[in-house]
Amino acid sequence: MKYIQELREGELIRNEIYLCKSKQMLTGKSGKNYMSLILQDKTGIIDAKIWDFTNGIEQFEAMDFVHIDARVTSFQDALQLNVSRIYKAHEGEYYPEDYFPVTSKNIDQMYQEIVGYIASIKEPSLRILAETFFIKDPTFISKFKKHSAAKSVHHGFVGGLLEHTLSVIKMCEFYAKNYPVINKDLLITAALFHDIGKMDEISEFPENDYTDDGQLLGHIFLGANKVNYQIKQMDKFPPKLAKELLHCILAHHGELEYGSPKKPATVEALALHFADNTDAKIQTMTELLNAGDPKIEWMGYQRMFESNIMRSTKGTE
Repeated sequence: MKYIQELREGELIRNEIYLCKSKQMLTGKSGKNYMSLILQDKTGIIDAKIWDFTNGIEQFEAMDFVHIDARVTSFQDALQLNVSRIYKAHEGEYYPEDYFPVTSKNIDQMYQEIVGYIASIKEPSLRILAETFFIKDPTFISKFKKHSAAKSVHHGFVGGLLEHTLSVIKMCEFYAKNYPVINKDLLITAALFHDIGKMDEISEFPENDYTDDGQLLGHIFLGANKVNYQIKQMDKFPPKLAKELLHCILAHHGELEYGSPKKPATVEALALHFADNTDAKIQTMTELLNAGDPKIEWMGYQRMFESNIMRSTKGTE
């Protein structure tokens, strides 16, 4: 199989199978119709265009696996496929795991680390709350372990939400160890729950796209609402502690313009914001570097960082 990450400009590909993530019929400036596709495998996505509707173009739909003949071209510094032949693939002709990006880390091992952090929570109400979701609910656990943390940007792969959550917890543990003012149990619990709303905001693979709830409500509200509902089912959960936990979730994006309903007002909320932002930014940079040509030092301007990104010496060794 020729993976998308391996494609190079000028290549001809024959009878390769990709997942068709989206399909649109559009009209060009000349008035001629063309079809715009986004194709995916586990290494990434690529735009594809069908300009000539000949006998080689057969019926298929978005979310189908499709056979492709195409030439690899370049448009606005991004690779693109000029498709000459396409038809739907049948089950047994492909392995689904080749088409969904997956964490490079061990999912079960990461989950067991999460279990260990939950066991370390001394405050009984916070520990019981965490156990209700992450220990006692097999449906939640299964979905959490497989879910992505984003449609794109960072951790947009199977196991991405688990990987991101664990990374944030580890940074929060560091903050709590070095700054005694922090309520460690509160911060670790907030880190556990801060992004669980993404399980309702984004659909599961192969779609991995925004749901209606995600578009209308967003993961911050969805997650806080889910946690608040469970708190209300519990006996004698300390009211002030509940508010502090919910505030951490609501404020973890840090700024109103970044989607936070509230800005951090407690030291735990501030620490959670820093941990979440750090992991998101470093992972985004990592994915940019991994996706680029290792021989190229300067990666080009990246809007998220408002900078032209350079591959460091360590990255080229």
